[in-house]
Amino acid sequence: MARHADPSAGELNTTEETHTLPTSPDHTDNGSPQSRNGRIAEPKAEDVSAATPDAGDSAPVDGEEDDAATGYEDEPPAAVLARQPMSQLRRAALVAVVMVVALGGLAGWLGFRANESYQTEKQRELFVQVARQGALNLTTIDWQQADADVQRILDSATGTFHDDFAARSQPFVDVVKKVQSKSVGTVTEAGLESLSDDEAQVLVAMSVKTAMPNAPEPQPRSWRMRISVQKVGDDEVKLSNVAFVP
Repeated sequence: MARHADPSAGELNTTEETHTLPTSPDHTDNGSPQSRNGRIAEPKAEDVSAATPDAGDSAPVDGEEDDAATGYEDEPPAAVLARQPMSQLRRAALVAVVMVVALGGLAGWLGFRANESYQTEKQRELFVQVARQGALNLTTIDWQQADADVQRILDSATGTFHDDFAARSQPFVDVVKKVQSKSVGTVTEAGLESLSDDEAQVLVAMSVKTAMPNAPEPQPRSWRMRISVQKVGDDEVKLSNVAFVP
C-alpha cells in the first residue's frame, strides 16, 4: 500500500519548493521588502513617497542662487548688513560737502557785499570830511599868517579851482594884510548832495565872523557853499570847485 503513493502530492511539493527562496542564516527580518516566507513583498505607498526625493527640496531657491552668485552665503549676516549703511554714509557725506560749499559761497558773497558797503560808506565820509575842511580853510584867514593860510587852501585844491585861486592869491593876501582882517569860520551843517565813483558834491553851511581894527563887534554871517571834491590818486581827495549858494 505504501509504494503506491499519490503522484499529485509529489508534484505539489515540487512546485512549492521551486518558489521557496533560501533564507540566509545571518539575515534577520528588520522590515526588509522580503517577507518571512522568502517571497518579495511589494513596497507600500508611504515607503515609495518617503524614498522619492521632494522636488521642492532639491530645487534651488532664488535667494540661494543669488547668494551663490554673489558669494555672500559664506559671510556672516553682520558683514552683509554692513554693506547697506555705506551707501547711506556716502550720500550723507555728499550732502554735507554740498552744504559746506554752498555755505562757503554764501559767506563769501555776504562778506564781499559787506566789504563793498563798508568801502562805499568810508568814501562818503571822506568826501564830506574833505569838503568840511575845505570850507574851514576858505573862511578862516588871519592877516598875520595870511600866506600860510592861502597856501593851505592851495594844497587842498586841484584842477581849475587850484589854478584860478593861485592866480588871485597874491592880491588877496595883500588886501587881508592891509586891512588887518581876521575871519573865523565854523561849520554848522554838511551833507552829501551827489556821489559818483571818484567825485562828489557836498553842501556846507557856515557861520563866519570877520573882525577888523577900529570896527564894531562883528556879527556872525551865514554862508552856504556847494563844494565839489574829487579823488586824486588812490586815497587822496581835494577840492575841485567852490560855489556860493544863496
